[in-house]
Amino acid sequence: MTETIAGVRIPDSTLAREATELLRDAASPLLYDHSRRVFLFGSLRGEGLAYDAELLYVGALFHDLGLTERYRRTDQRFEIDGADEARRFLGTHGITGEPADRVWTAIALHTTPEIPLHMAPEVALVTRGVELDVLGIGYDAITPAQRAAVTAAHPRPDFKPRILEAFTAGLVDRPATTFGNVKADVLEHFVPGFHHTDFVDVIKNSPWPE
Repeated sequence: MTETIAGVRIPDSTLAREATELLRDAASPLLYDHSRRVFLFGSLRGEGLAYDAELLYVGALFHDLGLTERYRRTDQRFEIDGADEARRFLGTHGITGEPADRVWTAIALHTTPEIPLHMAPEVALVTRGVELDVLGIGYDAITPAQRAAVTAAHPRPDFKPRILEAFTAGLVDRPATTFGNVKADVLEHFVPGFHHTDFVDVIKNSPWPE
């Protein structure tokens, strides 16, 4: 049976159902509800745009997989963890090439301000959904009734402190990967002794003699 939330139809293909199962199995309820809200909010922000709802769904559901114990690594940015798994997952469903690259890009860039908004709709809308749910950007671009319907289906109890805890836990053992990344702010707030890598210092201390 097709599920509709706030007027948004949740994709019900085999691919979408397996993506949902993968996320449910790997992620906490916090990240599951957040990721579904990202899809819903992104879809609502994308009204009037032509986009592939399945690709947007996978991008939204996989965007924080790199914070989970199962899919996280310590040698690269957490965004790339999720992007790589999304590309692998799509490949098992026969989706390769540019469509898979589009989803990879949507996930890899979702913490990079502004640039995704100038790219393909699926890329832009993952970022739109993340920005609305985490930062409140675009809060008034959807109606109070739409926000209420989304949060009734996927509640956000104590979301602000809990998502910050999830970010910290997912990044604390790979702090170098937050260089030039908004997530450095998270570690600066919550990890004693952490100081972000300074871009100016990197330039001044490079091996170039000039």
